[in-house]
Amino acid sequence: MSKKLFVGNIDWGTTQEELTALFSEYGAIEDCAILKDRETGRSRGFGFVTFTNDADGDNAVSKINGYELKGRALVVNEARPQEERKPKRY
Repeated sequence: MSKKLFVGNIDWGTTQEELTALFSEYGAIEDCAILKDRETGRSRGFGFVTFTNDADGDNAVSKINGYELKGRALVVNEARPQEERKPKRY
C-alpha cells in the first residue's frame, strides 16, 4: 500500500528533482510533484510525495518534517483527501 505525503513551505526555487532526491533517501518513491500556478508557472510552495511503502512514508515524515531546505523548514505530514469544492459563482 502506498502513502501520500503533503510537503509544505517549499522554497520557490526548489526543483522536483531536488525534492525527489531528498525523499528517496528514505525509501522507494512512486511519484513526486511540486504544484505550480496555472497562469505564471511559478511554484505554489507545496507539493506531494508518494511512497510505495507505508513504513517508508512514516519514516520520512518523522525525519524530514522541520528539515531545513534552502533556508526554509519543510512541513511534512500525511496527505488528506481533497475536499470537494463548490463551483465559483460570479
